[in-house]
Amino acid sequence: MKVEAQQNPDVSKAQLANKYYNTKAFDKAAGLYDELYQSTKSPHYFEFYLTCLIESDQLEIAEKEIKKALRKNDNPANLYVQWAMLLKKQGLKEEADGKLQQAIKTVKPSRSDYTRLANIFLSKGEYDYAEQLYLKAPSEMPGESFNYELGRVYLYQRDYRKMFDVYLDMIREDEQTLPRMESAIQNAFRLDVDHSLRDQLQTSILNRMQKEPEVTTYNRLLIWMFLSEKKYALALRQQIALDKRGLEEEPMIMELARIAGRNEGFDDALSAYDYLIAKGKKTPYLFMAKVNRMNLLYTQFEKKADGALTAIELASQFESQLQELGFEEDTYTLVLNYAQLLAFDLNQPVKAIGLLSKGVELPQLNLMERDELKTALADVYVFTGDVWEAVLLYSQVIENNKNNELGDQVKMKKAKLGYYMGEMSWAKAQLDVLKASTSKLIANDAMQLSLFIGNNMNLDTTSVPLQLFAESDLLLFRHQPDAAWAMLDSLQNTYPFHSLQDDIFYRKASIREKQGNWLDAAVWLEKIVEEYPYDLLADDALLELGNLYRTKLADVEKAKSYYLKLMEDHPGSVHVEQARTYFRELRGDFDQNADEEIPVDEIIN
Repeated sequence: MKVEAQQNPDVSKAQLANKYYNTKAFDKAAGLYDELYQSTKSPHYFEFYLTCLIESDQLEIAEKEIKKALRKNDNPANLYVQWAMLLKKQGLKEEADGKLQQAIKTVKPSRSDYTRLANIFLSKGEYDYAEQLYLKAPSEMPGESFNYELGRVYLYQRDYRKMFDVYLDMIREDEQTLPRMESAIQNAFRLDVDHSLRDQLQTSILNRMQKEPEVTTYNRLLIWMFLSEKKYALALRQQIALDKRGLEEEPMIMELARIAGRNEGFDDALSAYDYLIAKGKKTPYLFMAKVNRMNLLYTQFEKKADGALTAIELASQFESQLQELGFEEDTYTLVLNYAQLLAFDLNQPVKAIGLLSKGVELPQLNLMERDELKTALADVYVFTGDVWEAVLLYSQVIENNKNNELGDQVKMKKAKLGYYMGEMSWAKAQLDVLKASTSKLIANDAMQLSLFIGNNMNLDTTSVPLQLFAESDLLLFRHQPDAAWAMLDSLQNTYPFHSLQDDIFYRKASIREKQGNWLDAAVWLEKIVEEYPYDLLADDALLELGNLYRTKLADVEKAKSYYLKLMEDHPGSVHVEQARTYFRELRGDFDQNADEEIPVDEIIN
């Protein structure tokens, strides 16, 4: 339509028109859109006006308006689509198809006009015509690629084979489009009702890799798929194959190791680091790989994962790595973790204090790194009972980190120390401030401990039960689970009717979990569910039970039953969303055939 002087639309009128349109009151919307078009001359409002006329069966008026507009329009494609919709409304399918073909013939050869017309086709459900339009595009605009848009059309048509083909063509032509393809494929997977799309895509990729082995973008897409399915070993094989072809994959292999380690794929992450380390001085990532590998071994030990080293074996490796790599700012994370191991797992706090004190003096550390070491040193002083030295160090770190997460973490540690020492009112006041922390985790922990103290501080004339419970928590912090258990037993027997009973059960479950005794942990959690079904910890216990049976006890049905019970009995719980996600995952809503592996010889070739 020829450009005419436009005025700004009446906002309230536009809002009312849109409201009528969205509620399908097309007859009311039509008049308003006509008024908006007359005042603004905007084609946008004219198209809405025509749609409303057609939808409200004002077909004669609509046809007159279309014919009038065609006489003065030099870009009539969109009008032909509207005319086709009008004809379809009258049951004139062949005539409607003719108008849709005219739309394709008359569209201007520009990317914006093609995309706009295709989107109109899609909005009207005319997917075949959108496909025809994009298939015509290369001959009309040789320098333009519409593979991404054509793939979207095939997604609408549910023709996934063609969709994958054009997307693979797209990334073959331009590797930079790979992230865009991955996003589109992820959207398609969300519509995968029979869980077959991943297999189809993998087959398409493998076929392409065999026919066009020089196109490494296919390998990268396969790596992305394996990572999304947490098949880290298969992803690593692909990454190594590319690296051996001289493509400098070392940064990606480091990232793969980080992702696998974060998701507790320890063996695969260690294999990635081992590959880089085996390259020796040929890789600039040798030092970083050794540091990360050592820290990952410590994480594996902390998580009590299969294959973890013993504390003594781990200490020996820390010593060896620090000797080899040097005691310097780039190995400060080794110092942090080694000190934790010495103090809390090997009961060698003096050696840990010496190590951390030496680390704090390293000249090249930045302030954040130095404060992390100071925080760890304060933790060790809490372990040894040197409370005042711990408070001094915590206070220094807080002063240096007033507006960051480390500062809030240390404020939480200091508040907990007050709680351990029986300074309940002071600790609660600090925790109440921390409830406003920008860190969701810290804010949640502060809220829970503050609520716990508040609920148990003034129940009777003596605060002894709460103080005993806090002392048992201090023993747990010091990695003395047997002593903590004995104190909890004493508290349970001495004050059998105190409100702390469910908290005692929960702590006992936590102790058993840390000891790797999953069945006994479940027993204590089940006692909470049975005896205190509506107390504050009931939903926490149900979530933890579901997690235990899902991740450690391999009983899918029991895990589902606990997640379901949480959702039904505690609909207002903060854990409902997480429980729902795990429940749906176990039910198979997100099943992506992740356990099926492709033969290795097919993958690497």
